[in-house]
Amino acid sequence: MEESPEKKDLLERLLESHQMTISAVSHEIRNPMTLIYSTLQLIASQHPEVSSFKYWNQLMKDVEGTNLLLEELSVYNNSGRLNLARTDTASFLKTVCLSFAASIADADIEFTSRIPDALPKINCDTIKLKQVLLNLLRNAQDGVLFGSNPSRQIRLEAFTPDGDTWPASSVCVKISDNGCGIPPERLEHIFEPFTTYKTGGTGLGLAIASRITRAHKGSLNVTSVPDELTVFSITLPV
Repeated sequence: MEESPEKKDLLERLLESHQMTISAVSHEIRNPMTLIYSTLQLIASQHPEVSSFKYWNQLMKDVEGTNLLLEELSVYNNSGRLNLARTDTASFLKTVCLSFAASIADADIEFTSRIPDALPKINCDTIKLKQVLLNLLRNAQDGVLFGSNPSRQIRLEAFTPDGDTWPASSVCVKISDNGCGIPPERLEHIFEPFTTYKTGGTGLGLAIASRITRAHKGSLNVTSVPDELTVFSITLPV
């Protein structure tokens, strides 16, 4: 792409065509899968005895898993398309934290946050960026639930890496947990599509988070010491 404008234009058109193909295929499959799932639910409501059939529960799980994969594939394919708006960063992050805190109200997890009111505003797609943050927070939740540490702790911290320099050029959000962690040999692959180490996972969650962050001209990084500390860091330009 750097060699000539013609090659760059060709490759960009090929990538755009590829995205359109993925969207068309996933859309065409999702429609009949939704009908199949609705039909199965109707059968179960009219004939409750089917729930005792040997393969019924597995059938429902397979259909649900396929629908989830198609949905995440569609999200992954469209993760680079943003609807940007000037956003109050502190208010936005506090809303995300409240949403996550409510979801773990009944869990034995200590969730804390530190979000200064004076954070600079950013241009972002709030729906997609919220999806990134909640995905990372839920991963942290899984980490502490599967970890051996009896003190399950998750923390979200936001700050400007420039310190006292004003105006700040970026905002950083760190999400940390003291759960099971990620082995070193897996760290370099976790942002690759269809890479998962969780039962029932699609392997697209972190790939989506990475693409959305890059679409915002930001970066997503991770450090982890198994059974001690895992930190995901998102840096976004102001």
